[in-house]
Amino acid sequence: MAGFVLEFERHIVELEDTIERLRALPSSSVISVDDQIEELERKATELRRKTFADLTPYQRAQISRHPQRPFTLDYISHLMEDWQELKGDRNFMDDPAIVTGLARFRGTNVVVVGHQKGRTTKENMHRNFGMPRPEGYRKALRIMSLAERFNRPIITFIDTPGAYPGIGAEERGQAEAIAKNILVMSKLGVPIIAFVIGEGGSGGALAIGVANRVIMLENAIYSVISPEACASILWRDSTKGAQAADALRFTAPDCKMLGAADEVVPEPLGGAHRGFNTTIADVGDVLERHLSELTPLSAQELRDHRYARFRKLGHMQTATA
Repeated sequence: MAGFVLEFERHIVELEDTIERLRALPSSSVISVDDQIEELERKATELRRKTFADLTPYQRAQISRHPQRPFTLDYISHLMEDWQELKGDRNFMDDPAIVTGLARFRGTNVVVVGHQKGRTTKENMHRNFGMPRPEGYRKALRIMSLAERFNRPIITFIDTPGAYPGIGAEERGQAEAIAKNILVMSKLGVPIIAFVIGEGGSGGALAIGVANRVIMLENAIYSVISPEACASILWRDSTKGAQAADALRFTAPDCKMLGAADEVVPEPLGGAHRGFNTTIADVGDVLERHLSELTPLSAQELRDHRYARFRKLGHMQTATA
């Protein structure tokens, strides 16, 4: 996994590898490579700046899927205290693609719900590549209902390609589970903050995304469909994902402009995986700020705020003859 490189950043990684090899050379009083290393470092910094200053939507989608980005359990382990994971939907089984539990976040008791991907093949098989089944959403709903009962704010971390579309999931009511989550979340009388940390795919993301505040990392995406699936439908060719990405307007800046996201949190140069701890710390600071703004609101004010937020999404234009 340490060698995972996105195609558009390969030239940067190759230059960084050259620098590391020069640093590993034994020191010599006759030959010094310090000046060469310094020059290459300047070139690498400039190359990173140029490459990541003008990313295409599809490149941002690739970064959002990077397996070394912080996942939900990473944020929990670094930001939360007294984490107690709660499993099972009390109906069918536990779904590891969604993790839920109780925790203390900077002095506030909270409930945490989030999609969880894996970094290795074995982990991804266990987590179903972050694609929840109905029992995952029913587990999330059970825990969020507990949050309202005990008056705890809810923090959700969104990072999924979408809900699992398998036959078994459909047989057990995938669409109903998602729809019920959306309905119940709209009525909860506690603060809800949704943080899109990677992929925000379709109803699989929205099922835990009906929040008072929706925040996105800079290279996260939030979309009704993946660019590859969109291309498969429109052109019968999934390789045209980059073309579909240009039209979907799913990047964090686009979502902020369209009102689907309330705030965009900058990532370190190169993406969250290049500044793992910095990203987690920044997310914690933003969460703390939004919690402090929402906590004083009454239950009805929170419901009204959430209702108004989603009602104002989208724009209508009247056609003229």
